Amino acid sequence: MQCFLALELPTAYQLTLGGVFLGGVLVVVLIAVLAKWGSYWFQAFMSGADVSMKSLIMMSFLRIDHRLIVTAKVMAAQAGLSIDRQTGMSTKRLQAHFLAGGDVMNVVQAQIAAHRAGIDLDFDRAAAIDLAGRDVLLAVQTSVSPKVIHCPSGKNGQATLSAVARNGVELRVGARVTVRTNLDQLIGGATEETIIARVGQGIITAIGSAESHMDVLEMPSKISKGAISGGLDANTAFAIVSIDIYDIDVGENIGARLQIDQADADMRIARAQAEGRRAEAAALEQQMKALVTENRAAFVSAQAEVPASLAEALRKGNIGRTTPRRAQRNSSS
Repeated sequence: MQCFLALELPTAYQLTLGGVFLGGVLVVVLIAVLAKWGSYWFQAFMSGADVSMKSLIMMSFLRIDHRLIVTAKVMAAQAGLSIDRQTGMSTKRLQAHFLAGGDVMNVVQAQIAAHRAGIDLDFDRAAAIDLAGRDVLLAVQTSVSPKVIHCPSGKNGQATLSAVARNGVELRVGARVTVRTNLDQLIGGATEETIIARVGQGIITAIGSAESHMDVLEMPSKISKGAISGGLDANTAFAIVSIDIYDIDVGENIGARLQIDQADADMRIARAQAEGRRAEAAALEQQMKALVTENRAAFVSAQAEVPASLAEALRKGNIGRTTPRRAQRNSSS
């Protein structure tokens, strides 16, 4: 008890001095906060963007560009988009999309464009499209204003498609495909290369089913109708609006050239077979000549043995002697 009584209570002057010091520190902190984030908070407050001072301070600690977030919220609020903290484009959602590596401004601009065009596009789907690597703003613009794709694309130096009708005549065709972005299929849907490949396949199939190239030249719309009726935009990020043939030229007669090539091949085969038979005949002729030579040699060898046989007969006295059998034949005659 005596210890507590020994403590001296602060005087009124000391209390006043301490209060002034704390007040000064608070004022300095408040001035620093207002100097760094006050202008952004005031801008959001005057625009009805619903960005709290706490959120601005947290953005600095999270290394988020608070200027970008505030600008995006102001744009969304001024465009009439929902910025509700539960279901709309809240500050936390924008921060999360920024931290995920997304393009916040592109997403906001895409939503504004979709809202103006009456397209149903919420923030979650727009953010998902952006994080998937697609340009969501370009997708919305293409959905509003369809774009034209050339078929073929010309990347490999090919300006036209080559197809052959049933009569064997080649047609070179160039087409323009008008497409509109399908936002429902944008995530996981095939790209422009698939559309170009499918349209090219459809055009080649349509020309190949024509009886004559004249039928195609008379009504080029048969190609586009035949190509577009095959559901070429299934499982793609685009919806085909139309396929227009802008160039069609007559190429060479592939059927006649193939027939000529076949005739040349048949002639070469016949020549080869005739050459084979001639070689066989020549070989047989040489074989027979060798046989004649062999027989001639045997004949000469036999002729060479005749003198020796005659000499042997003379020595033995067989020449000029009548044998008993020959005498009997003479007497009987």
